[in-house]
Order: sequence, then structure tokens, then C-alpha cells
Amino acid sequence: MRNASRWHIRALAAIAVAGLALSAASTSAQAGSPVPGSATAAAPGLADPAKKDIAMKIVSSAENSSLDWRAQFKYIEDIKDGRGYTAGIIGFCSGTHDMLELVQEYTRRKPGNILAKYLPALKKVDGSASHEGLDPDYPKDWRTAAGDKVFQKAQEDERDRVYFTPAVTRAQQDGLRALGQFIYYDAIVMHGDGGDKTSFTNIRKRALAKAKPPAQGGDETTYLNAYLDARVWAMKQEAAHEDTSRVDTAQRVFVKNKNFDLNTPLNWKVYGDSFSIK
Repeated sequence: MRNASRWHIRALAAIAVAGLALSAASTSAQAGSPVPGSATAAAPGLADPAKKDIAMKIVSSAENSSLDWRAQFKYIEDIKDGRGYTAGIIGFCSGTHDMLELVQEYTRRKPGNILAKYLPALKKVDGSASHEGLDPDYPKDWRTAAGDKVFQKAQEDERDRVYFTPAVTRAQQDGLRALGQFIYYDAIVMHGDGGDKTSFTNIRKRALAKAKPPAQGGDETTYLNAYLDARVWAMKQEAAHEDTSRVDTAQRVFVKNKNFDLNTPLNWKVYGDSFSIK
């Protein structure tokens, strides 16, 4: 069962800039040129397709108890965390604005799609746990839409725009390799990015008060442990996130092994379940 959802307050201009920065960084890395502020230009970062797929699998192990993240396009349920319906490959929520934006984008790409008729209801329930105007058919129609390649692409693009690109760009700027980029990504997936104390940005600020990232001359292991300490603190602020095994028996294991490039094989546990990528 998916276990995490977020409240989102985002500056669209900042995200656009972040997207341009990540695109430029990826182009530079492919050309063999060092990326400013990166810890290494030799190994691929999380934007590399193979590394990105690993990241999706690790997140899915925590969110869905499965490595098959592509099977989650059709996922939808109310996990009773106050955010309404949670759905799709990254846990878009009817109560946290990102589901509304996803369906709006899907409708822009494919007017008259099966979910378009729910846009008025999604706008009305945004910011609440309400299902008003969505029940009883929204979950069924979501699962139908999930078979549409246009909707699948919209989910992936919104995941990248809102979560993946901002997290990886910030990690690159901090001089972090693939593991650190993943650690940032997993945090923004669960906590979102906004003004509250448990947001992605404020978790990073809490870590910076304890250690410097590589881009500022700090030790990568020391900084990542400081970041994970801050992440655990943030998780414990909400009952829905009290189980910190996705950090304790997964990300901490990778840091302890100094697997900064997130190379396979990988072995970890989440919520007591064992996973591996060969």
C-alpha cells in the first residue's frame, strides 16, 4: 500500500529554471564535460535512464511494496491520511493539488478524455480529504485512463516537472552523486516542497546547519547522514510517516556502503520486506 502523500506549494518559475538547469547538466555530462558543482563527471547521475529506473524501483518498493513502478499508473485508493485519493506512479493526491494539475495536463493533451469531466470536482476538493463529485466512478475511470499511453506519459512528465527535476538539480548543485540525488528525490516525493517545516527545502536547511555538502567542501558521507537525520525528524512529525525504514534499512545502507553512484547489486528492506536489484 502506498504510504506517503504531500502538501504542495510551488513556484512555477523556479521549477522551470530547475528544469533548464537539469537539461543543461545532462547535456554537459553526455558531452563528457564536468558539471559545475557536481562531485564527479565520470559516473552517470540519476538523470541517466538506467539510474532513473533504479530510483523509480526503490521509491515504488516503499510506496507500493513492489519494484514494478510501471504497474502503478492504475493505482488509486484513499489511504485515510487526509489527502483524499492517492493515485498513480508517484502518489498524486486529490487533496494536494498535484492530481488536479495532472488531470488538467492530460485534458490539455487529450480533450474529452474520461477524466476531464471530473475537473470541476477536483478543483472543489483540492486542499481537502473530500470525495465530493468524484464518487462512485472516479477510481474506475482512473484505472481506465491508466491504459491510455497519453495519460501514462502525462503522469511521467508531471512526476519529472514537480519532483524529479527539482530534486536532482538541487542535488547536482550540492555536488551529490546519484545516491544523494536519489535521497533528495525520495524526500520531495514524500514531503513535497513548500513553506512548512517538513518540506524538502526545509529538510535540506536543517541538514546544512549540521554539515556541508561536497560543493561547499564537505564530506559526502557526513552530509548525507546529516540529511537523513533531518529527513527522519521530518517523517516523525506525521503519524502517516512514523515508520522510517525507507531511510533506516534502505538509504542508510547505501550510504554506509559508500555506494555513491547507486551501482547494482542493491539490497535493502522497507517495512520489513526485502528487495534487491541485480
